[in-house]
Amino acid sequence: MRVLGLDVGSRTIDAVWMEDGAVTDRAVLDAGFEPQEVAARIVGRRAYDRLVATGYGRHAAAQRFGAEVITEIGAYALGAFHLFPEARSILDIGGQDTKVILLSAQGRVLDFEMNDKCAAGTGRFLEVMARALGVEVDELGAMALNAGSAAAVSSMCTVFAESEVVGLIHRGEPRDRIARGLHEAVARRSLAALHRARAAPPLLFAGGGARNPALVDLITAGMEGDVLVAPDPQLVGALGAALHALDETD
Repeated sequence: MRVLGLDVGSRTIDAVWMEDGAVTDRAVLDAGFEPQEVAARIVGRRAYDRLVATGYGRHAAAQRFGAEVITEIGAYALGAFHLFPEARSILDIGGQDTKVILLSAQGRVLDFEMNDKCAAGTGRFLEVMARALGVEVDELGAMALNAGSAAAVSSMCTVFAESEVVGLIHRGEPRDRIARGLHEAVARRSLAALHRARAAPPLLFAGGGARNPALVDLITAGMEGDVLVAPDPQLVGALGAALHALDETD
């Protein structure tokens, strides 16, 4: 049985193909301005017997490709338990939202908290800040790690924080210190969400945010217990969708 798990997110379209219980292919593509067209390219890439979609665009994928759907929370729980059965909580910093998911010893969802009303503390927030600093977003984490100290960033609103960054630049604040301050602000927000949700270790850090070395360091430093990072943190949801397809065929 060949299955495809498709995670149609706000910033990327992620996919995992599985056959006979093993991953055979994977993909992470920028969603761009026509995410369903990007999804169509992925869907047409390899043959499959069953397609399960998750993420923001899962219902559109269901209409266009005949996909079955699973919530992001359920998909992340399945993917996390498959990768790290010992994980008891998940932090997903995605393109437009942040999720905290609590798991039982059997990998079931016990509770979750999700910030999807504002881009503060998400990948989109860091993209805007990188543009304000004149660098690529992939460079931002390394800049933050190189700073010996952090510039104070008081606002987490994307609009106000961008203005604050511009003001710091004009006052001659080094860009690496600004980058460090931004990362510390995002980490504080994420750690506060983990605390509110009473997240227990081991924690799986997933999503695009887990590709950022500064965020990984700061979350690890602020979390009591082990912090785990998947080899492909953006694919946890797509993996979970593929596993759901396999489970339903058993």
